[in-house]
Amino acid sequence: MSRPPFLTLPPQAEARALSTPRGEFATHDAGRASRGTVLLVPGFTGSKEDFIALLEPIAAAGYRAVAVDGRGQHESAGPREAAAYAQEELARDVLAQAEALGGGVHLLGHSFGGLVSRAAVLLDASPFRSLTMMSCGPGAIAAEQQARTRLLIEALGQLDKEAVWQEMRKQEPQEPKTAEEPSDLDEFLHRRWTGTAKEQLLTAGRQLTVEPDRTAELAAVPLPKHVLSGRLDYAWPVPSIDAMAKELSAVRTVIEGAGHSPNAERPAETAEALVRFWGRAGEAAV
Repeated sequence: MSRPPFLTLPPQAEARALSTPRGEFATHDAGRASRGTVLLVPGFTGSKEDFIALLEPIAAAGYRAVAVDGRGQHESAGPREAAAYAQEELARDVLAQAEALGGGVHLLGHSFGGLVSRAAVLLDASPFRSLTMMSCGPGAIAAEQQARTRLLIEALGQLDKEAVWQEMRKQEPQEPKTAEEPSDLDEFLHRRWTGTAKEQLLTAGRQLTVEPDRTAELAAVPLPKHVLSGRLDYAWPVPSIDAMAKELSAVRTVIEGAGHSPNAERPAETAEALVRFWGRAGEAAV
């Protein structure tokens, strides 16, 4: 679970709804698209706030950055049927979001959001200028994390979300804490968890444990690709991320001092690497 280093939007950003033919999605929208538009897709148990520390440096570099809550995630409404959260449904949401932003979008997915973003590109790459898979591996999460996720799924099937949250709080946190966390961070994380549809959590969690390796399919898509991670990652072994990047012929970035959420743990270094990649991808598209 990503822990944003702060929760206050920078001056150039605002919270707004993005309207698409597939519904409205809550976003944080920052900057002007003088160099292009970036769509930021969060991971399992995450939200748009996971990218809040990236908004200012991305906007300062001349990009419009749009971080989104997926359907049923935090502040975006969603159905109460599990089928609505199948990976293809979420991927089609990402396509609709990209098209609502005018197309030509640099797409970034974090963790589970990387798998959804990959699925969107495999359905239709035309709305995108590039794909960045951040802290995301080639297939299902590591065996130890599969076991943890299955326990979470089992708990959600038996208990309400509040009871599960209290049990989760007893466990050792998976993410390193930043040096200065906002005083209301724990309250926000609780609100985000309880505001996310149980069906979304259950379906996304199951998908993480069974995701096939689609690297070869993605490698065949003629789109600039970027694989970014921290030096350590609890969800996917970093060597498997390295191997995926090599097979994709992707630009590979490792953020020193970061774990599974470099966007929150080392935002300045992460934004610098992203802007550098998007600049090259944009030049390649000209």
